[in-house]
Amino acid sequence: QNLLTIPTIPRRLKGVPERLEVRGEVYMPIEAFLRLNEELEEKGEKIFKNPRNAAAGSLRQKDPRIAAKRGLRATFYALGLGLEEANLRTQHELLLWLKEKGFPVEHGFTRAVGVEGVEQVYREWLKERRNLPFEADGVVVKLDDLSLWRELGYTARAPRFAIAYKFPAEEKETRLVQVVFQVGRTGRVTPVGILEPVFIEGSEVSRVTLHNESYIEELDVRIGDWVLVHKAGGVIPEVLRVLKERRTGEEKPILWPENCPECGHRLVKEGKVHRCPNPLCPAKRFEAIRHYASRKAMDIGGLGEKLIEKLLEKGLVKDVADLYRLKEEDLVGLERMGKKSAGNLLRQIEESKSRGLERLLYALGLPGVGEVLARNLAARFGTMERLLQASLEELLEVEEVGELTAKGILETLRDPAFRDLVHRLKEAGVEMEAKERGEEVLKGLTFVITGELSRPREEVKALLRRLGAKVTDSVSRKTGYLVVGEAPGSKLEKAKALGVPTLTEEELYRLIEERTGKRLETLAS
Repeated sequence: QNLLTIPTIPRRLKGVPERLEVRGEVYMPIEAFLRLNEELEEKGEKIFKNPRNAAAGSLRQKDPRIAAKRGLRATFYALGLGLEEANLRTQHELLLWLKEKGFPVEHGFTRAVGVEGVEQVYREWLKERRNLPFEADGVVVKLDDLSLWRELGYTARAPRFAIAYKFPAEEKETRLVQVVFQVGRTGRVTPVGILEPVFIEGSEVSRVTLHNESYIEELDVRIGDWVLVHKAGGVIPEVLRVLKERRTGEEKPILWPENCPECGHRLVKEGKVHRCPNPLCPAKRFEAIRHYASRKAMDIGGLGEKLIEKLLEKGLVKDVADLYRLKEEDLVGLERMGKKSAGNLLRQIEESKSRGLERLLYALGLPGVGEVLARNLAARFGTMERLLQASLEELLEVEEVGELTAKGILETLRDPAFRDLVHRLKEAGVEMEAKERGEEVLKGLTFVITGELSRPREEVKALLRRLGAKVTDSVSRKTGYLVVGEAPGSKLEKAKALGVPTLTEEELYRLIEERTGKRLETLAS
């Protein structure tokens, strides 16, 4: 059931051998992994150490609905049963055949001639490794001729016709010299380890997040400990383990502050998470503005950290809405801010008004809302006004939204301070409509689904809701269409009795493509 929640795995196959066994693996993209850990960290729960563990843990979930929200993906590369019947002679043909039949296949496969060819491909992927959307620790080299596979066979543990050519893994030993506590835009206090600088995979690492109290307890890390560090996903510094055998007895436990390190307000503890509840905390304001201006949010490139500090210090801004009230005379005279620089910054701030609801929702830092979820919310509701009216049930219908995230979003949407901020942004001229407005094409229609579909039912429901439709579980006179899959149930008879129109799955997809003017694959991705 959990595998069937992965949207790229086909549900129906045509033109394949009667008995077929397709082999591949499930993985979690780095973006989904980071989003999942952020949600778990927000709850004070144990985070996953790497995407591999996160993918395995997600597949073991007893509730498929949880697995469906984890962003899992799959890739396929081999056949067990059905290889001879498919009349395939090479691995290259096999991958193309899998792709043709609708199976996701990693795009980077290529043919290499001889050792030199393999080395060239390896070097190319070594350079591209950090640009991949998933973790990769090497390339797999296989003989192309499938007849050689049968001839060479397998050892007790591995095939003789394939070998993994691993990328160099960098793990370095260094010492934790200090722990500082940072306050984020939501008030969550995060411990950050200060390391003796060490060079890992092309850059110097001197800081590493220690996440929360649970993480520190599990690692049993102390100030003065020697630790083994690497870059998770090739990007984020992470402590792999503590080298306890090197302890001298002089190491000190990490003590949490009782008061906010930025404003001095007494911290509150929610589970394993420490927060500053002070709405006027300068660190929360700084982080909120810095995030709002970041490239993936409203993209105000000239608004750097130093300038944000100066604007807050001078009382020129208190929150992101104040950015749109800035004038040239406010800026000229600030450190390194002449008339030309001020003009460029004001132009960038003005341009940020037209980024659209997708970017705005991400920029406002709603709890648990990253780039993907911001797009999903914008696609589902279309306007900020409609989102502000959303119920918990409607939020739970949005793809990638779990119960905890939905409750956090709803609490923020109903917060008078948040609504006031939105009102002032709107008055300043910030656009509050989604850039992609195809989502309303099914508005006013109610769908019911019966029978087995080629795609996961939850995926089809989510797509219909994103396009503005309502999806219910029972047929009534108000039902617009009954979508009929294989082996339909009693809903079909009821629909006929009530005169409710029916659609096959293929007819539904044609309707969606006609209304949106887009291919289904682009809408469902």
